Amino acid sequence: MPRKPPSWAPLPVIVAVLACGCATEKPTLYRWGEYEQLIYEMYARPGAADPGTQMAKLSADVERTLAEGQRVPPGVHAHLGYLYYLQGNRGAALHEFSTERAVFPESAVLVDGILRRLQGTTP
Repeated sequence: MPRKPPSWAPLPVIVAVLACGCATEKPTLYRWGEYEQLIYEMYARPGAADPGTQMAKLSADVERTLAEGQRVPPGVHAHLGYLYYLQGNRGAALHEFSTERAVFPESAVLVDGILRRLQGTTP
């Protein structure tokens, strides 16, 4: 005849489920802010995303991220550089692309090509 499990048998499962519900959010490597939403708006709905508004939001995100001591995610400075370029501000565009390259050296091949084109030294 099989043994009946004790009445407290489901207790460990209940405790585990409750403990998972109380877990805090895992910290991320970067503070993404509005970056992902801005990228989505720009490419999924062309024309719906005003570059000036995006620049203001992204610049505010970068400032807040740095003020909080967090890391700016990859691509943010490059996207800002692109937005500055669209607005005709080559100096700011060059600065942002150079910042992207300095912070994320793995982006060097892409960013160097962009910088060469912006500086008019395309091979």
